[in-house]
Amino acid sequence: MSDKIRPLHDRVVCKRLELEEQVRGGIIIPDTAKEKPQEAEVVAVGPGRLQEDGKRQPMDVTKGDRILISKYAGSEIKIDNDDYVILKEDDILAVVN
Repeated sequence: MSDKIRPLHDRVVCKRLELEEQVRGGIIIPDTAKEKPQEAEVVAVGPGRLQEDGKRQPMDVTKGDRILISKYAGSEIKIDNDDYVILKEDDILAVVN
């Protein structure tokens, strides 16, 4: 996928990780009522933000990192029937070890 899209500046392309579904009491929750997962995997990373002195600020995340993102952060896109999220590095809450 990373050869099809290259984020600019301090943008990150990630794929939300689906949580394992646990059904309690036989209740099935439709996909439209489920919350978006906050854990994602970084698929592609931009070169970094351009500072006022003309130098690039290096990114804190790299391809393959597992991250936590805000629920409504970024823009959702679809490439080859796969859903991705493009967001700024500032929208990343943490890196999961």
